Amino acid sequence: MKTDLATFEKKIGYTFHNKDLLRTALTHSSYANECGGLFNERLEFLGDSVLGLISAEFFFEHHKDMPEGELTKIRAAIVCEQSLFGFAKEIDLGSFILLGKGEVNTGGRERPSILSDAFEAVIAAIYLDGGMKAAKAFVLRFISRSEQHLNELPFKDHKTKLQEIIQRNPEETLEYVLAGESGPAHDKTFTVEVYLNSNCIGRGTGHSKKHAEQAAAHEALKLMGEA
Repeated sequence: MKTDLATFEKKIGYTFHNKDLLRTALTHSSYANECGGLFNERLEFLGDSVLGLISAEFFFEHHKDMPEGELTKIRAAIVCEQSLFGFAKEIDLGSFILLGKGEVNTGGRERPSILSDAFEAVIAAIYLDGGMKAAKAFVLRFISRSEQHLNELPFKDHKTKLQEIIQRNPEETLEYVLAGESGPAHDKTFTVEVYLNSNCIGRGTGHSKKHAEQAAAHEALKLMGEA
């Protein structure tokens, strides 16, 4: 099974010097489990941070009078899984991802968690191949347009809301801990617990770690009467 890297490069407007980086970004763990080789989870980790920095800088520069809390909410809404899934659909990312047979058969090419993670992996691959300037040019294509439709985004950022409440007491600390994962590679379920200091105040599950964290934060907010 192969994917057409040249066609994908045209879609994203960037040509890689190191094609292996792009191939890894487009390789899901289910494919690597069947065929061997690297997959995109490490790149996803890096891409999440690169995306966070680029988006934070963009909103910092374009909303000079907006307080920190509002900036955090805007960024969270635009870089949430739902938004990244939409960005991935714009470049037809699902058609180019290398997936295992089980994942293909269960609709993996349309699964938001897979596409949003791969989108972050592509960001990381561009960053490693062409530097921050190239990564920024790619990311801002999506962020600058999405900002105009913020009011249309239904995303509720429970993590940010919980963080804002806890920050009222500077001595308190929040931590999200992966408590477990289950299911086959193509349909994993993650369980995350959120701790206030050493006390578990919420537990959530989801088909991505980000979804599970949001669910855990929502449970904590309900416990506090804030949901």
